[in-house]
Amino acid sequence: MFTDTSKDSFALDVALISAAVFICLAAMVAMCGICKWCQHRLGKRHKSSLEAVTTPDSNRGRIEKKAIKLPTGNKPVNTTPVQGQVPQDDLDRRTEPRSSVSDLVNSLTSEMLMLSPCSEDDHEGSSRENLGRIQFSVGYNFQESTFTVKILKAVELPAKDFSGTSDPFVKIYLLPDKKHKLETKVKRKNLNPHWNETFLFEGFPYEKVVQRVLYLQVLDYDRFSRNDPIGEVSLPLSKVDLTQTQTFWKELKPCSDGSGSRGELLLSLCYNPTTNTITVNIIKARNLKAMDIGGTSDPYVKVWLMYKDKKVEKKKTAVLKRCLNPIFNESFMFDVPTEILRETTIIITVMDKDRLSRNDVIGKIYLSWKSGPGEVKHWKDMVGRPRHAVAQWHQLKA
Repeated sequence: MFTDTSKDSFALDVALISAAVFICLAAMVAMCGICKWCQHRLGKRHKSSLEAVTTPDSNRGRIEKKAIKLPTGNKPVNTTPVQGQVPQDDLDRRTEPRSSVSDLVNSLTSEMLMLSPCSEDDHEGSSRENLGRIQFSVGYNFQESTFTVKILKAVELPAKDFSGTSDPFVKIYLLPDKKHKLETKVKRKNLNPHWNETFLFEGFPYEKVVQRVLYLQVLDYDRFSRNDPIGEVSLPLSKVDLTQTQTFWKELKPCSDGSGSRGELLLSLCYNPTTNTITVNIIKARNLKAMDIGGTSDPYVKVWLMYKDKKVEKKKTAVLKRCLNPIFNESFMFDVPTEILRETTIIITVMDKDRLSRNDVIGKIYLSWKSGPGEVKHWKDMVGRPRHAVAQWHQLKA
């Protein structure tokens, strides 16, 4: 049994211990400010200063001070505490002055990425081919009833030949008449040609001239196959003051000759550095342009191996009758030493066989280091994956 003295001593000890525990708890509460994790455990719901920071009104205040437009939406954050880890809200409270700066930097970084020249949208825009510009002048001689067109020059024309250049010339029409046309001389290997050639449409009444549309088509001359369209310009003469000579600079636009609807061709390339060979497998085509009167075509494929400006070897598939989605599955092997690989071009031409007249070109593909983006990708994939057949769809071009 405890004596009265021992009872008093024990009660005093309990009181001192309780007071010490209370003081420690009060100190801890004062230091941490009772975080939300503790509030959740204690069943309390107090509004902290952090909640005021994340309100829309507070965001607007921060926007006005920085004079920078920040995203209005708040990103969802996972606030579930992890064992052995300081609660996220506690960390946010401790670093509150820096969190707003961090949010600002992150927001600015996101907007800068969206507006960066290297962003995906801008990259796609920049990958669009520049077709160049053409300078020309027009005028009308009322005394001689003569309409005059002078083709002056062109600048920044795209390279259409595998050698990295073009052989441009200009066709001149007065639409809707397409039967009668005039042409400039061909400027060999020149992407900034100067023509300075004058063309006269004599005996042409002024009343009829103003009803016509001047149509200029710039083409790349090809000695072995069909000339490649580069771009075109249309100028309604009713909108031009022909009482005096007018000079124009016009951006060339893609030729509206249906080249975008010529169809696609699936083929594979396989390079073997051991045997120094390239195997071209013509697999199939789809949605080919109908070249015959009956609304169909008789397609076959020609494959030319080119080295620099010289045609080295030609091979071709069988003709498939009346088919716009032909399946060929024919392979051709060409000897290509490694040292000349960079100056080698493979020209794929899809043709329409015609018994009564000249065969028509449906579309072409140039495969080399210097072709279009899709063709260059296929060529690099072939070189980068030796002894593997790399297949890819290609859009046929005029």
